[in-house]
Amino acid sequence: MSQPSATPDDAAPTDDAAAAAARIAAGYAVEGPALDLGAVSVGGRTHPDAQVRLPLSVLNRHGLIAGATGTGKTRTLQLMAEQLSAAGVPVVLADLKGDLAGLARPGEATERVARRSTDTADPWESTGFPVEYLALGGLGTGVPVRATVSDFGPTLLAKVLGLNATQESSLGLVFHHADDAGLPLLDLADLRALLTWLTSREGKEELAGLGGLSTATAGVVLRELVALEDLGGDVFFGEPAFDPADLIRTAPDGRGVISAVELPAVADRPALFSTFLMWLLAELFEELPEVGDLDAPKVVFFLDEAHLLFSGASKAFLTAVTQTVRLIRSKGVGVFFVTQQPTDVPSDVLGQLGNRVQHALRTFTPEDADALRKTVRTFPRSDVYDVAELLTTLGTGEAAVTVLSERGAPTPLAWTVLRAPRASMGTVEPEAMAAAVAGSPLQPRYGTAVDRESARELLAARLAPPSAPARAEEPAPRRRPREAAPEEERGVLGDLMASSAFRSFARSAASTLGRELTRGLFGTRRRR
Repeated sequence: MSQPSATPDDAAPTDDAAAAAARIAAGYAVEGPALDLGAVSVGGRTHPDAQVRLPLSVLNRHGLIAGATGTGKTRTLQLMAEQLSAAGVPVVLADLKGDLAGLARPGEATERVARRSTDTADPWESTGFPVEYLALGGLGTGVPVRATVSDFGPTLLAKVLGLNATQESSLGLVFHHADDAGLPLLDLADLRALLTWLTSREGKEELAGLGGLSTATAGVVLRELVALEDLGGDVFFGEPAFDPADLIRTAPDGRGVISAVELPAVADRPALFSTFLMWLLAELFEELPEVGDLDAPKVVFFLDEAHLLFSGASKAFLTAVTQTVRLIRSKGVGVFFVTQQPTDVPSDVLGQLGNRVQHALRTFTPEDADALRKTVRTFPRSDVYDVAELLTTLGTGEAAVTVLSERGAPTPLAWTVLRAPRASMGTVEPEAMAAAVAGSPLQPRYGTAVDRESARELLAARLAPPSAPARAEEPAPRRRPREAAPEEERGVLGDLMASSAFRSFARSAASTLGRELTRGLFGTRRRR
């Protein structure tokens, strides 16, 4: 293991490497429960007695796991997920390649694992963890995760469809019209039926009433919907809609359940699966109560391939992500973005990430070199390491770490040799996964799709030919007007409630309150 040389301006202190490692480790001393990440490396060797720990109490301050392909990001994610589960904290993670499915199986005690265990003073023990396999729309092996189009909301759907800001705003008007008209948008066919209606001769009056929605824009959105359906995207939308509360579960032995969203079957639709994961997070944000800072988070999300979430995103989408990340910490939820370059994450979001595990960066292109310079400026100054050289010479399974201490202050930069995960890393036999899904307590709730009456059927009824008119009935006798109550009985409150001004105010207030209760930051529909 090579050690980056110090520059003259950042000369190593005169004390020996062991003392420097101990000084760095002192910044990671923790009184409460914590994740054990690994041991400090200084002076060309690893110091097992200098431990790097991440307090559970600051995991709701979010974090970043970054590094080039093949540097160990997925193993770091696995290491953290295992320890969170062991501490009773549920975890949600994206399994893009299928190799995190192996978390359910005990790992193999190899010579490499034994060496890493000695280097990091880790009493390694082969262990499997409770894993719930989920599959978007039921594509792949897992409990199906679906959302109704209305629950998903216009902002997230616009990201999936690749709409520009104007088209996204127009889509929001369509959702608003569906809410007001009582047209349930359950699947893509419902939204397509509504757009077809609005652009038809029969529905053009309603289209005109929407104001900002032009026929041309409605046509663009309609074409993108058809394209998404042709790619099989319609299976992700429908009922029964997944309840995000089912992500916060513990196993009978008290360990947190790891919800692995299996994505190999939808790897060719990155905008869809990354946005779906953001929907799950947004739903938790809308549903969970405020709890402030806890000793341990309620649940931790790992959003892998985070650059896909932000690529081509609208300003409204980025604003909603930033607000969600900023505010969800008070609801006991931690979020870790996993990506190759820290610059993949917008600055407003990156500024909310207090915990950093940075694997090696590569500088093969001028753009890579620029990203390295920007990344170096985001780390605390070190009198032990040359940060730029460190970030380009880290080995596989090593990372530059800085997190928040229990009192919320940044810890010193630590070249960390990470511990080995205890579970297996790799795919699981299809038969074993299928058996696990069949035995899941969630399968009876979500396993079978439901198709109930929605906007498509209601709009089709409008176009149906009118039935024969019924025989005219005799008009009902007019009611006698109710006698007014005596003035002294009605009182001032009665006068106020009877006034036209009060009735107008009540209607306006009820309408406004209804809108505020039904749509959240991303335009997602509130369940309550």
